[in-house]
Amino acid sequence: MRLHGFTLPLDAGLASAEHISGEVVAAYGRQYLVECASGALLACVPRGKKSLLACGDRVSVAPTGPGQGVIDEAAPRTTDFFRSAAHRTKLIAANATQVAVICATDPSFSDELVTRVLVAAEHQGLKALVILNKSDLIDRLEGARERLVPFEQAGYPVIVMSARQDTAPLARALEGEVTVLVGQSGMGKSTLLNALVPEANRATREISTFLASGRHTTSHARLYRTDRAAIIDCPGLQEFGLAHLAWNDIEAGFPEFRPHLGLCRFQDCRHRSEPGCALHAAAANGRIHARRMELFHRIVTAERGNAASR
Repeated sequence: MRLHGFTLPLDAGLASAEHISGEVVAAYGRQYLVECASGALLACVPRGKKSLLACGDRVSVAPTGPGQGVIDEAAPRTTDFFRSAAHRTKLIAANATQVAVICATDPSFSDELVTRVLVAAEHQGLKALVILNKSDLIDRLEGARERLVPFEQAGYPVIVMSARQDTAPLARALEGEVTVLVGQSGMGKSTLLNALVPEANRATREISTFLASGRHTTSHARLYRTDRAAIIDCPGLQEFGLAHLAWNDIEAGFPEFRPHLGLCRFQDCRHRSEPGCALHAAAANGRIHARRMELFHRIVTAERGNAASR
């Protein structure tokens, strides 16, 4: 089986006479499926007791038998995309260049979760876009579209589409990128992925064979490739913690805030009721959407409460 087409650069320095360079394309616990430059797949475990690898990691593998190996080394990452709760950090993807947040006209989506994902992407310097799927549900489209206006005003591309009808607009946005697909359960992400990567179901079954458990590959991220893109598919999420970010990191994660940061009357302004707040002035004249201000305060309040409980 060959999952590749669009080829990501592998670090030649990782390979040696006894080692093979490759890329992690599936993970569960301490089991990793590594795709070699040749297209061969190796079921691998890391050397040592601790490991923190993810789809997209470029690694050096020492073969230990037919179709098996040990990961000895990982190349430095350009980005690492993760979420974190009070006592746990979950690495989602390595070396991604873009994040696409999948929403839908039905069921309803959480614009706070969308915001949290975008803040995490901003913190890593990743490109980001928002997808509104199931546009064929006409009676729900207008309301869902309206809820995404604050993100468009903040500068994020919003692609309105139906995975069952036409994925071409999204396919164009993914070209040349390593994109992490993130969304709540029920947004139609699996339908969308199967439309973009028709062999995804077959690939999932074959990955399951390598990792010896089908459930392993349905609950963790997997990397697929098309001729022009790489896609890291994540399980459906119901929450996205930002415990790894400080208050000012979250503040900077709202791109429309940045032109106004440092312009408040008080250096320690928290952008609530302080006089001379530059962000409130920008919101009053429409340069910052009121909903984005509301979401910012909800997130920093929640994360501060989580920090206090630790």
